[in-house]
Amino acid sequence: MTMIVMCIGWRLLFSTAAGIALALVAGCGSSGTAAGDGGVDGPSTVAAFYPLAWVAQRVGGDRVDVDLLTSPGVEPHDLELTPRQIAAVGEADVLLVESGFQPAVDDAVDGGALGAVVDAAEVVDLLPATPGDGDGGGPDPHFWLDPMRMGALAERVGAAYADADPEQADAYQQAAEDLSAELETLDEQLRTGLADCRTRTVVTSHDAFGYLADRYDLELLPIAGVDPGSEPSPERLAELADLVAAEDVTTIFTETLVSPAVAETLATEAGLDVATLDPIEGLTDDTADEDYLSLMRANLDALVKANRC
Repeated sequence: MTMIVMCIGWRLLFSTAAGIALALVAGCGSSGTAAGDGGVDGPSTVAAFYPLAWVAQRVGGDRVDVDLLTSPGVEPHDLELTPRQIAAVGEADVLLVESGFQPAVDDAVDGGALGAVVDAAEVVDLLPATPGDGDGGGPDPHFWLDPMRMGALAERVGAAYADADPEQADAYQQAAEDLSAELETLDEQLRTGLADCRTRTVVTSHDAFGYLADRYDLELLPIAGVDPGSEPSPERLAELADLVAAEDVTTIFTETLVSPAVAETLATEAGLDVATLDPIEGLTDDTADEDYLSLMRANLDALVKANRC
């Protein structure tokens, strides 16, 4: 009885903060059945961070509970797992991760994950990080800013659920196809909205929008590298000040989950506006009622205004 109460309490906490059915799996059983709900009996699922959890929930629907490892408001790069979360990784039927992005999750998966692992880094083609940003030439993990790559992930998740729950295979695969179609529509909206802009240069707090820039022919100028905690050098800031003047940039974009201080300082010195782009690494109190699709469309609106499209 005590364990059931704990499980229900965690579900209420996370569903309120993130607007998505999230539960701690450890101690609640590994079959995917939510204690007391009587209706969720699909594959138990653990997702490392929000975009992965969103895909899992959309494809799994009311057949699955999704356990999100990165709590709302937490920078996913900085995630550390509790013993309870490590146990959840070991017990899940399906795990959605991106290897190389969150070392603590990689360690937990390597340490004893028994379920099917859907590794986004193996599903989609990852771009290299922007040269010269201090990230050692490794891959850029932020693939979810490209809706077409998210569509590829949705199809792979549908296949994983079909393998784990063959009786409902058709339903999972249909849900994956439906989600892929929605993402194709989003892609067309972005492509159309950004087709004709006065400037194609976008200045952001850190290098999180490379996939968006690559897909829609934008030039990204990040202040910091892939790691939002990295500090830009004075030389980098001086270089950016010259570039924004030359490229007719009107706006410096800050981001959710990242301190706006450096971006705001650069904007003030250059006499530019400040606006927000959401890298959609996780939800916050302010975006708890949003989802991936609405946040991407809000990003589109911000870019259209700033770049005079």
